Parts: sequence; structure tokens; C-alpha cells
Amino acid sequence: MACDPATLGPLLGAAGANATEAAGYICNQFADAGFAIDSTYLLFSAYLVFAMQLGFAMLCAGSVRAKNTMNIMLTNVLDAAAGGLFYYLFGFGFAFGTPSNGFIGKQFFGLKEVPQPGFDYPYFLYQWAFAIAAAGITSGSIAERTQFSAYLVYSSFLTGFVYPVLSHW
Repeated sequence: MACDPATLGPLLGAAGANATEAAGYICNQFADAGFAIDSTYLLFSAYLVFAMQLGFAMLCAGSVRAKNTMNIMLTNVLDAAAGGLFYYLFGFGFAFGTPSNGFIGKQFFGLKEVPQPGFDYPYFLYQWAFAIAAAGITSGSIAERTQFSAYLVYSSFLTGFVYPVLSHW
């Protein structure tokens, strides 16, 4: 239901121009409430998905030898950091770049031309959380089996190219 100063004015108890001005002021204060609620919901959801990284880290730490626990924790932290960098630079553009050829997107690299209607920073954060979650799932399965630098290259490729192309499809 839209806020209408003409119908809100009489409900304020005053008559005349003051009631209309007060109703207009109140309606203008809540004009962007839908955007604020949507952004808050997306941010909260992104934080919940990002918290899955903690679960993956604990699962990985429990499945490796004690001497490699710190290594796997660092792997999970750098997985999120490198994944964030590559998703920012390439992934979001590949996934959501609107003039596309059906295979891959061609816009929004490095979040250029964002924000715009439909794409805002909470939306980016939400999509980034899912991209690094996809990379975090695999970290436990290859723990103690790969070199640290090789895993970072793999994780960066997964979050910067593989996951975005699949999510674009």
C-alpha cells in the first residue's frame, strides 16, 4: 500500500495545510523502506551463508592431523579473501553482466556501473558469499593433499570463472 498524504492527513487529527505537510513529510520518510528492508534481508542472508565458512573450517580442522590444523584454517581464510578479490574483479561481471552472449556476461567487472536498479552492493555480497561457499566445500576434500599455492590458484579460478559462468547459465 502506497503512502498517500491526502488520506494520511485527516488521520493526523489536524486540518488544513499543516496536516498535508506533516503527511507528506511522513510519506517521504518511508519512501525507501522497501529498499532498506530488501537490503537488510540480503545482508543478513549473506552473513548466514558466510558463516558456513566457519563450519567448513571446523569440518576441515577435524579431518586433518593436528599439525596441519593451522594450515587448513589459513587456507579457509585466504580462500575467502582470494575468492572475494577474484569474484569482485571478474566473477560478478561474468555472472551478471547483462549484454551477454548466452555463455558469459560482459559487464560489471570490478563492480563498474554498480549500483544500479537490480544490482547493489548487498546483492554483490550475497552472491560473493555463495561463490566462496562453493570453493570452501572443496577445501576439506583436498586437505593435506595439495600444495597451498596450488589450492589458492584453484580457488581463485573457481570463484572467478567456473562458479560465475555456471550461475550465469
